[in-house]
Amino acid sequence: MMLHPLAPDLSKLNMDELMEKYNELNKKFQQAQRVGSGSVVGQMFILLEDFRQEIGRRQQKMLDEASNKNRNFKNIIDIQ
Repeated sequence: MMLHPLAPDLSKLNMDELMEKYNELNKKFQQAQRVGSGSVVGQMFILLEDFRQEIGRRQQKMLDEASNKNRNFKNIIDIQ
């Protein structure tokens, strides 16, 4: 779900491109925070959230695929 109306279609990027753009935007976000540009920070935060959601969606998909390929995958990590 895209939150920012001007966000690019992140589904068209491969994972490396997605992470590169996320890291780039995060650096700019930190710079904007230091300068104190409130409205810019707010817009960048929404864009970053779009990136985080896409990254999380992809990571969940990879985990689901790994679980489906190997039924024992779910039992590898046992936290008690």
